[in-house]
Amino acid sequence: MARVAAIDCGTNSIRLLIADLTPAGMREIVREMEIVRLGEEVDARKSFKPEAIERTLSAVARYRDEMRRRGVERIRFCATSATRDASNRDLFIDGVMELIGVKPEVIPGLEEARLTFLGATAGLPAEDGPFLVVDIGGGSTEFVFGNAQVEHAASVDIGCVRMHERHLQGNPVDKDALRRAIEDIDAAIVRAGADVPIRDAKTLIAVAGTATTVAAASLGLSTYDRDAIHVARIPAAEVHRVALMFQNSSRESIAALGYMHPGRVDVITAGSLVLSRVLLATSADSFIASETDILDGIALSLADSDRGHQG
Repeated sequence: MARVAAIDCGTNSIRLLIADLTPAGMREIVREMEIVRLGEEVDARKSFKPEAIERTLSAVARYRDEMRRRGVERIRFCATSATRDASNRDLFIDGVMELIGVKPEVIPGLEEARLTFLGATAGLPAEDGPFLVVDIGGGSTEFVFGNAQVEHAASVDIGCVRMHERHLQGNPVDKDALRRAIEDIDAAIVRAGADVPIRDAKTLIAVAGTATTVAAASLGLSTYDRDAIHVARIPAAEVHRVALMFQNSSRESIAALGYMHPGRVDVITAGSLVLSRVLLATSADSFIASETDILDGIALSLADSDRGHQG
């Protein structure tokens, strides 16, 4: 048995999973998430803001303390869209190395797709394939198609933070801004569809905070309930209804929702619009909300003893 830690640092959040890898599978010990908005204004600036790096490194320091307490043996730290785009990413990478002795892997899109698919499909029956896994992150959205493994993948720059900063900065949403956002999102989905057979999947799985928050809204949850959300099947009509609800809501009313994480208040309108447009483009009648995703895939990848670093 090996006790491992996976860290996933995206545009909007940083997450930690500590788990035991056994011959019978993976046993979760700790799962944490913080909204740090590392990718704040990266789309426009092409670099990290100093305060965004500071917020993220503070979270890494807290994760370091937790990993020490839990006796972690191996660590894998993966960074995705925003870190790929930032010209000053070395400031962030060096800061992480100083804190935990592990160099963040700025993983390419194909590895991000593989890890997301591995985590999202773990535990689902093979007969539910082929799968299309859609990961709406802060900076980008990944489309990953396959059965037992990845067969096609594409990444396009229509994450919830990026779309919020480009188009949807006010609530309720301005109609012209909404039209521009839809044009931007739809064009990106067409680009993804050139490489991925997005209409050919038997099961559409959506992962990450946008999808699980939309699921919480559809299920009418009073508070965020991970167990209720995981593998819930959400009809396409419900996705469109929830996206419209957020578009027509004030920021204050969104913030007051019991299931809404404070760090998602500003970006859920953009994220839910992306998910709604994906459902339309794929002609899927529903999606399965998954609480297992790239973070779980990173941890499972550490079953290979050549991966990771000593804690």
